[in-house]
Amino acid sequence: MKILNHKQILQKVERLAYEIYENNEKVANLIFLGINKNGFAFGKLLMEKYQEISGNKATLASIRLDAADPLSSEIILEDAPSLNNKNVIVVDDVANTGRTIFYAMKPIFNFLPKKVQAAVLVDRKHKSFPIHVDYVGLSLATTLKEHIKVDIKKESNKAAFLQ
Repeated sequence: MKILNHKQILQKVERLAYEIYENNEKVANLIFLGINKNGFAFGKLLMEKYQEISGNKATLASIRLDAADPLSSEIILEDAPSLNNKNVIVVDDVANTGRTIFYAMKPIFNFLPKKVQAAVLVDRKHKSFPIHVDYVGLSLATTLKEHIKVDIKKESNKAAFLQ
């Protein structure tokens, strides 16, 4: 079942970008860190809309980890500048238990950021880890057996599905 269509996703991106700007308006260079492929794609959309709205510079980098087994391989922060004294937004497509975002924080611990926030397109209410998502496109109560699939990389046919 489709829960978000292309137009709705773009509306969520715009709303979230405004929220991010309102909470970071005096920030010279905000850093968006997208988790894996979908988080990076969503982070790119957010960053571009944030820059359009604010006129401020922002940076996009990625965090790579095995979401199914985060301890099986190294968690890598790719193409990121120093995060010291910076405002950082960790971005993913879906937050379920909070485990992926929790482990994605690991490379951030090598820095002393000014502020770390989280943004997701869809937030499910099954948190098992101490993660608070600051920016949420859609909050959805689901069963543990249901899954959310987000197809955000397509240029003109973005969608999110409940399966």
